[in-house]
Amino acid sequence: MSRDPARRKIIRDACSVSITVGAYGVAFGAASVAAGFSVLQSCLLSLLAFTGGSQFAAISVVASGGTAGAAVAAATMLGLRNTLYGVRLAPLFSRAGWRRVAAAQVTIDESTAMALAQEPQGQEAMVAAFWWTGLGVFVGWNACTLLGALAAHALNNPAAFGLDAAVPAAFLALLWPRLANRRAQVTAAGGFSLALLLTPVLPPGLPIVATATVAIAMGWPP
Repeated sequence: MSRDPARRKIIRDACSVSITVGAYGVAFGAASVAAGFSVLQSCLLSLLAFTGGSQFAAISVVASGGTAGAAVAAATMLGLRNTLYGVRLAPLFSRAGWRRVAAAQVTIDESTAMALAQEPQGQEAMVAAFWWTGLGVFVGWNACTLLGALAAHALNNPAAFGLDAAVPAAFLALLWPRLANRRAQVTAAGGFSLALLLTPVLPPGLPIVATATVAIAMGWPP
């Protein structure tokens, strides 16, 4: 790739994505504390799990009274897509060692999308876009998680201020840009309807897990 102009554009775009996505970490930190997690637990979730949808799913299940097993199952269902991203991006990181471990940690929606968008520019551009975006979001998300958790912890009763509503609000904010076509819209509507029907019947957390069947059913046909 042409070194300077192309790299500057990659860095500029990556920083824009990192700031935008990282800011959601404030909502996660606040919602996590409102759900009963400590500041340390909230920060460890962002540091170790580092996948926004899965993190919000886990604290949502716990906040509604679900078990730890249901929370892990819901988070795992949403996090499985990252495994597929890893398979797609594996050729970019053929060398074993700490780089592959670090790459696995920051393989998320945004870093994958940015890397694949640079495919016409070659592998070097893809790798640069991946690292700048992945590491940028990682730093922003964790810093904002700490900020949100500390702010919520300073309140006597975070739930009294409606911070528990940050979970569905942030989920909607993460989901909305992805409803770009009819199939995605139908899948989202189907998952919502199924969760609504199962909530009075199943224990907390399991309706979220069950909605994965809708996504599988919609994604199975070619």
